[in-house]
Formats: sequence, structure tokens, C-alpha cells
Amino acid sequence: MKRYALFVFAFISIFTSCNIDDNDNYDFYLEVVPIDSVELPEYFVQGEIYEINITYTQPNSCYYFNDFIYEIDGQERTVVVVNTVYADVDNTCVYNPEEVTVHFNFSVTGNETYVFKFYQGEDEEGEDQYYIVEVPVMDGRPDSRNQAQVKD
Repeated sequence: MKRYALFVFAFISIFTSCNIDDNDNYDFYLEVVPIDSVELPEYFVQGEIYEINITYTQPNSCYYFNDFIYEIDGQERTVVVVNTVYADVDNTCVYNPEEVTVHFNFSVTGNETYVFKFYQGEDEEGEDQYYIVEVPVMDGRPDSRNQAQVKD
């Protein structure tokens, strides 16, 4: 999580260091939000592209999806959802937690099992928690015509 905080700090610094118009009142920050659920296939087929759906909860109306932090380490993929949070200077944010589903496209380039780690927040001790899913890769889709048939 520390490297995510560093990334978020660097991202905020870049966007807030150059203020072109001092009359803008867009106070915002980036926040990593826990992932509630993920839709993944049982297996991947090498060379295909899959839409990975991720659902998370926006705490109030001042939260907006910004992007993913997506780290690659061999066959392991770490995925984190980042929201832009606008400061509620006029008390206009409505506290109405809402489930939001976003997605990214995943291109299967390898032929080994992929391990996905989806960020789910921190535990009581401040340790990052992840939903970990292994998805095997197949050379092609199973073809029922090629399966052996049982005869009586």
C-alpha cells in the first residue's frame, strides 16, 4: 500500500503543482477504494481479450472513478481502484453509498496461470488485504466434438 500512496502523492503533485487559473475551486484528492467483487472467467484462452468487471462502493456523491493502478510482476497482476474525491466545500455531497461497476480489458499473452490480486482494503493492523484469484490459460476452447463418448 505504501507504493500506492507514493503513486497517488506523485499523481496529485503533478496535477496540483501547475495551476493555470487561480479562480478554479476544484479541490480534490485521489483515494484508493476497496474492491467488493470481481467477475473473471474460469479460464483464459491464449491470444484472446477479456473484459474484467470490478464492483466497488462509492461512499458519497463526491467520489468519481478515476483509474486503476495495475501492477505486473511476471504472471501476477495487482489491481487497485482509484477514485477522485472532490472537496465538499459547499456541503453538496450526498451520503448515499452506491455500488459502481467498472472494467478493464485483459489481453492473454502468456500460457501460464495468471494470479490476480484485487485490493480489498486494510485490516485492523494496517496490512493490505487482497482477493486472490488464479486463472489458468488454455491453448484453445474445449471442443465437445473431440471428447470421447461413452458407449453402453
